[in-house]
Amino acid sequence: MKKITKAVFPVAGMGSRFLPATKASPKEMMPVVDKPLIQYAVEEAVAAGITDMVFITGRNKRAIEDHFDMAYEMEAELEARGKHELLRLVQETVPSHINCIYIRQSEPLGLGHAVLCAAPVVGNEPFAVLLADDLIDADPPVLKQMVDAFDAHPYSLLGVQNVPPADTGAYGIVCIEPDSDGLQQVTAIVEKPAPEQAPSNLAVIGRYVLTPRIFHHLRRVQAGTGGEIQLTDAIAALLEEESVLAFPFHGIRYDCGAKIGYLKATIAYGRKHPEVGQAFTEFLASLNVGGRP
Repeated sequence: MKKITKAVFPVAGMGSRFLPATKASPKEMMPVVDKPLIQYAVEEAVAAGITDMVFITGRNKRAIEDHFDMAYEMEAELEARGKHELLRLVQETVPSHINCIYIRQSEPLGLGHAVLCAAPVVGNEPFAVLLADDLIDADPPVLKQMVDAFDAHPYSLLGVQNVPPADTGAYGIVCIEPDSDGLQQVTAIVEKPAPEQAPSNLAVIGRYVLTPRIFHHLRRVQAGTGGEIQLTDAIAALLEEESVLAFPFHGIRYDCGAKIGYLKATIAYGRKHPEVGQAFTEFLASLNVGGRP
């Protein structure tokens, strides 16, 4: 199996849970302190050795392309004013060895369809999928953990985490069975089951490493609720042919697709930010809402 060099970022969603903030700006561009969510995801991919970033975009997503493009006027202005540290931050948004590729998803047909849109670029190679909504604070970064695991066991990997039983209806839920090598083999996967129907409370979080065979199943899977093509359904079909492993990652995950998760991430990342962390922590302490003793 080839090395993983490509990562897919499905960023065509509307971001309706954050309206009106996302009326004209992509939800992936919402900042946590001083970086947009999509930059955290790209930095995680870079740390895992990914060189080709494939963005599946839609309407009103031009800001993402602009963010990862050169900003000639801004760079010239910062250079002229001698603001070299800010200039470095702007220029290092994407390292020079990284390729950014943009593919338009013409219709909002679901996560599975968004991943399928990347097939012409990914080809016959394993690849990663990152959902920027899931901001995960981890060392090493979660995708690095998964790529290293893939190098040792070249099977599709699903990042998983236990969730409260009442929340299973928001996730793809897996059943697992440890094998003789200690790997957690996925035996079944169900999309958003009601708590009373969920086979477990082990949920798939927004990190995947997939073999290219997934494209075959994405082309064949039938559209489900709302006319969407579900990645979960294609993974269920893939299970009939190949091993798929659950990967319980190490890290703290913030669901930034929900307001409360976004607020938690802002507080957590704000408290450890090298520039404002101490002052922010002192401010929180003054409000008695989470400052350190």
